[in-house]
Amino acid sequence: MEKLRLGVNIDHVATVRNARGSAYPEPLRAALLAEQAGADGITAHLREDRRHISDADIEALAGALTVPLNFEMAATDEMQAIALRHKPHAVCIVPEKREERTTEGGLEVAQDENRLATFIAPLADAGCRVSIFIAADAPQIKAAHRIGAAVVELHTGAYCDAHAEGRFAARDAELERLREMAALAASLGLEVHAGHGLTYDTVQPIAAFPEVRELNIGHFLIGEAIFRGLEGAITEMRRLMDEVRG
Repeated sequence: MEKLRLGVNIDHVATVRNARGSAYPEPLRAALLAEQAGADGITAHLREDRRHISDADIEALAGALTVPLNFEMAATDEMQAIALRHKPHAVCIVPEKREERTTEGGLEVAQDENRLATFIAPLADAGCRVSIFIAADAPQIKAAHRIGAAVVELHTGAYCDAHAEGRFAARDAELERLREMAALAASLGLEVHAGHGLTYDTVQPIAAFPEVRELNIGHFLIGEAIFRGLEGAITEMRRLMDEVRG
């Protein structure tokens, strides 16, 4: 199978920085270290409330990275303008609620097709690969295809939560649903990515799906870096991913 790409999300380096209102740790420094450790791309989510990544972080990342930048954002006019200014390699459209601690689910595409199709068209015209972060749900995948997205990123949070909570029947059912929906998305010509909540314990079953081309992992790797260092955390994740892809 084709080598599976690893995108490292550096949002929570900024979370630690912002906890003290200081200038460190620097997300850009983490991104450059992740590049050196074998990350195939860097993901950063510029939230509307700027709770972690800032506008200055995006500017720094866009100017310094040699691997692709995956810019996660809500489908708002403000974020569209920022993406069009920087023209990152990829733009991933995600749902966003101010009160949530982290992204809680996939984007509702099927009920908002016309607006989203209009919203993503200028991004695609500017050369950004447009990805839609969605639940493993057939109507959402088909809608993402209809609006012209190049990529879907399947939300793996329910699978990871079920594993962590010892609900193994639910975990296995969610894994099977992810498998089926990855196959459906690929059959429509969509590139398939996956992410949210993946750890060393949960990554391999997802990495084994032949249709999945990229995994985006952040919170776990930044946490694990406290104990292993960022290079060690990424190297181990890379090893586990490669182990099941041959």
